[in-house]
This record gives sequence, structure tokens and C-alpha cells, in this order.
Amino acid sequence: MKRIFTLCIALCTMATVFAQTDTTGRKVDTTKQTPDTIKIGGMVIIREAGAGGGDTVRQRSRSFNVRIGRRNNDKPADISTNWFILDLGFSNYNDQTDYSSASAQAFAPGSTDDWFKLRAFKSRSVNIWVFNQRVNLIKHVVNLKYGIGLELNNYFFEDKTIKFNKNPTLIDQSYTGLTKNKLAADYLTMPAMLNFNFTPKKNRKTYGISAGISAGYLYSARQKIKQDGDVDKTRGNFNLRKWKLSYVGEVSLGVVKLYGSYAFKSMFEKGLDLTPYNFGFRFSSW
Repeated sequence: MKRIFTLCIALCTMATVFAQTDTTGRKVDTTKQTPDTIKIGGMVIIREAGAGGGDTVRQRSRSFNVRIGRRNNDKPADISTNWFILDLGFSNYNDQTDYSSASAQAFAPGSTDDWFKLRAFKSRSVNIWVFNQRVNLIKHVVNLKYGIGLELNNYFFEDKTIKFNKNPTLIDQSYTGLTKNKLAADYLTMPAMLNFNFTPKKNRKTYGISAGISAGYLYSARQKIKQDGDVDKTRGNFNLRKWKLSYVGEVSLGVVKLYGSYAFKSMFEKGLDLTPYNFGFRFSSW
């Protein structure tokens, strides 16, 4: 009885061993197995069953292909946000003032078109946008872009004798011996543009154009002068418009991005017809 019991155990053990060993010589089809995928940041590591090119990892008498590629980031998000964009450029204005008019002479007695000429490449525009958002409208080709930020404009005058007075509000030529004379006008601005993205499958280094309008509120204005090394600031609104509405645009050429703006009206409420405009480089991820 013991011998029969021992023989049964031996036969069962041998049957199990033969069942685990493929004696027919058939190949195991590993190509139908589901590959293992590991994503690390922007990389994808795929371990595929079956022989092929690439690095080979042998595990339990089976071969695997390890394929390393990039994650598919072609599809952009329907709403994307870009934080803290910086613009560096130049400020200027289009002077269409009629200096023979009563309003011009009342605001700037004795003024001529030479008074308000600017040092062109000295007058600067610095914009700091807290955020910009892009919303997909049509297949990521047509988008709505909007944001909020600060526009900082510095107008350096060639004629350093110009003085902005607060009481009464007028401009004269009472300064002498100045080494620097500028007018600063800062706005809290919200732009809204229609964006045409010619490379919608790229999240960065895009090519496209944007156009729209912006509304800016004058929150600070001052004249800054420098004389004998001493700097003095006079703060006031100097008859500047509280609101500035502008046409705005942007051109994206891969890593190079350009911006521009042109106001609807003069920056002054009366007397002077000086329509401001800005242009320069934009440092943004899209």
C-alpha cells in the first residue's frame, strides 16, 4: 500500500513537471501580450514582449524589448495659463498738436513742436504681466488671449527745461541745468486679443499673431529730474487721461516674440495731442 501511494505521488510530480515544459517545440507567442509602460516626466519607457531591436532584457526565459520615447504632448490644453510675462521695449508718441491753438497755448504757454521731442531710444517701455490665459476657440488655431498687468512708460525729453506744474496744471520751461528730465506714466492694464496659432500642436516655440484691444487705468504719474547728482520727483496727474484704450498686437516667431500698442486718443485730456505707442520684445513661454 505504501509502495502504491509512493508511486502515485511520483507519477503526479512527473506529470506536473511535463505539464510545465513545452515538449512540442512550439514557440510562445509573446507579441500579443500587453506591454508594460512607465512614464517618467516627459519620457515613456515601454517594455514589449517578443524579440526585436533595442535593448533586450531576459527574464524567465522570455525576451523583452525596452523602447524609450517621448510622451505625446502634441495636444495642448483648452485653457492654458502663462505667469509673469516681461516686455522690454520703447515708448513714444505721435505728436499731432496744433501749437497755434488756444487750448495748446493755455496748457503749455509758448510751446512749439520742439518742446516735447523725445530721446527716441532712451524712452523705454517695461510691461509686467501677472498672467495671460489662452482659451481654445477653434481647434487650437483660433484662441482668445487675455490677462492683467502693469504698463510702465518712461518718456525722456530732449528739452530738459520742461516743467510739469500741478497748481495750476500747466507746462512751462522753468528748469535749468538738468541732466535728466522724464515723465513716467504707469497703468494697470487688461488686454484681450484674438490669437491665430499657426502651429497648434506645439506648446512652445509657436508661430502666430494676435490682435485686440487693451484698457489701462493710470495709477501713477510723475516727473523725475536730475540736477547736480540730486534726483527729485513731482507726482501728479498733469492732465493725463485716467483711462487709456489701445490697439494691441503680438507676433510670435518661435523663440522670438514681438509686441506693440497704439492708443485710441492723446495721452492728455486737453491742450496736447500726443498719442502714445509702444513696441518691443516679449519674453513669454507661448
